[in-house]
Amino acid sequence: MTMQIVRVNVASPVGEWGIEGTVHGVTMVRMPHQSAPPTDGPVPRAVSAAARQLAQYFAGKRTAFDVHFADVAATAFQLDCWEALRDIPFGHVATYADIGAAIGRPLAARAVGNANHANPWPILLPCHRVVASTGLGGYGGGLDVKRYLLALEGVTYAK
Repeated sequence: MTMQIVRVNVASPVGEWGIEGTVHGVTMVRMPHQSAPPTDGPVPRAVSAAARQLAQYFAGKRTAFDVHFADVAATAFQLDCWEALRDIPFGHVATYADIGAAIGRPLAARAVGNANHANPWPILLPCHRVVASTGLGGYGGGLDVKRYLLALEGVTYAK
């Protein structure tokens, strides 16, 4: 039996973000270029909490998230990388190599980047705070969005 996925949208200065989930938790955050219309019907508690917290983040009133995530298909390596993202504080960055070292894979910087790209919960699990050792690095939402998110947190990157 499949659970109905519910979607709500959250406005931001860089576009509309979609929060999707079920009664089991948030299943995904859609970046502005992936936006889709909201769904009708009751909104599960985790989805409404995530939407409220994301709106607070964009308003400059939240620096950390307390959201229940649904189980998603992922490798053990991806899960380790995503868990390490929780340790990067608001207003700080870490390199892909830093994340690799934190999970016991110091030579896996490129694989960390791929795991970040697969992160189903951007911002809530702050993959935007991971940068390359030579500059900004990449971001699934685009570099302008990454720069905006970092600037919102007081971090600027020119590259």
